[in-house]
Amino acid sequence: MNIIDSSLWIEFFAGTELDTSIINAIRRKNELCVPAICLYEVRKKFVNGNDIEKADLAVDIMSIGKIIDMDSEIAILASDISKQYKLPLADSIIYATAKIYEAEIYTQDKHFENLEQVHYFAK
Repeated sequence: MNIIDSSLWIEFFAGTELDTSIINAIRRKNELCVPAICLYEVRKKFVNGNDIEKADLAVDIMSIGKIIDMDSEIAILASDISKQYKLPLADSIIYATAKIYEAEIYTQDKHFENLEQVHYFAK
């Protein structure tokens, strides 16, 4: 399973040239997990830029993957992860989701840089 972090989804929708491994992870829709918090973060970015059409398109495209809602298992693990790795709320939810679903995270977010199951791409 693969998780594309919000940072890379935003770059993807901006048309930024991305590493082939990221594009391949997105294309393998049957292996793509999308934490619901990523929908929030990406949509918020475009809504704040007054681009509702792009916000809705982003959600539609991201929904090709399996949307993972935060349940109690993810919430409890995320709280432990937040403390252990000093991760902010959204990042701890994303990392907990990756742990539970045995997914690899693709990200530009420096908070994830040295964590297991993470493919970090510097900006």
